[in-house]
Amino acid sequence: MQALGRAYRRTLWRRWACLGALAALLLASFIADLATGPAGLSWWDVARGLLQPQQLDAAQAVIILEIRVPYALMALVVGASLGLAGAEMQTALNNPLASPFTLGVGAAATLGAALVILLRPNLAGLGADLLLPLAAFVCAFISCLLLLLVARVLGEALHTLVLFGIALLFGLNALVGLLQFLADADALQQIVFWTLGSLARADLQRVALVAVVLAVCLTLALRQAWAMTSLRGGEEQARSLGIRVGRLRTFVLLRVSLLTGVATAFVGEVGFIGLVGPHVARLLLGEDHRFYLPGSALAGALLLSLASLASRALLPGVILPVGLVTAVVGVPLFIALILARGRSL
Repeated sequence: MQALGRAYRRTLWRRWACLGALAALLLASFIADLATGPAGLSWWDVARGLLQPQQLDAAQAVIILEIRVPYALMALVVGASLGLAGAEMQTALNNPLASPFTLGVGAAATLGAALVILLRPNLAGLGADLLLPLAAFVCAFISCLLLLLVARVLGEALHTLVLFGIALLFGLNALVGLLQFLADADALQQIVFWTLGSLARADLQRVALVAVVLAVCLTLALRQAWAMTSLRGGEEQARSLGIRVGRLRTFVLLRVSLLTGVATAFVGEVGFIGLVGPHVARLLLGEDHRFYLPGSALAGALLLSLASLASRALLPGVILPVGLVTAVVGVPLFIALILARGRSL
């Protein structure tokens, strides 16, 4: 028993060390992201601007405090939101290929945003700044409810849900393409800019909103960490322990729709973070959701922060849409996951 206790403590320390390493890498990426850009500011300029903002001239203050800080912070909170959403989806649906992107939840949020951009509604005095994230969340939630309904119909055949999700993804993308065809030049530009994914519209108020949603959802997810860990052992085992699996899935998909809808409402469609981040966390931390869930959030934040850094460093003087960078990295990883999944069946 003492040997088992020592082994368990070593495992816990190793997992805490992995979380600490992810947090340290995330901090380093965040600092590098702040110091990278076409303005040519040095690390010292950025550090001085953060510690003593009153010493900055007007141009430097705008670049550092109004552009780079919100930009870098938005990458962290959006990446963490998508990483957490992907981890919860993979657990609830028992499929390592599940994510808000691959199952069409992100595309549903894009459809909601495209409808607001094209129709420019003014419901109850709400402007586009409020209607756009609200429409993205509502459409993401509807797609999650549809996935939940299909999951209940499939029963034990949940692995086929990915095929339904891919079909849903293509169908929603077709509808977005139709809206683009009908849009005028200004609306078309906004929809295309949205689908590419960009952090350029970040500000501190939007960062705070996404951060609050992330904090609430992560707290609620950790309260169900034991149940979700048990679910990884199979539905029958979870039910034998008194877990209401259907209720658990409903709460998980509600959180996924909230995280995905709010995150994509401000940066557009950013793919593969919710797919790759949880796999990185699983390799480092295992299936204990007390560590796996925050690890997935940290891994997602790190991946999007590195993508944000790469979007400004790859082409000097040009800021690439961050969604393009994540797609370039994510597509080969997604193919590798599919091939690995096929060999394991």
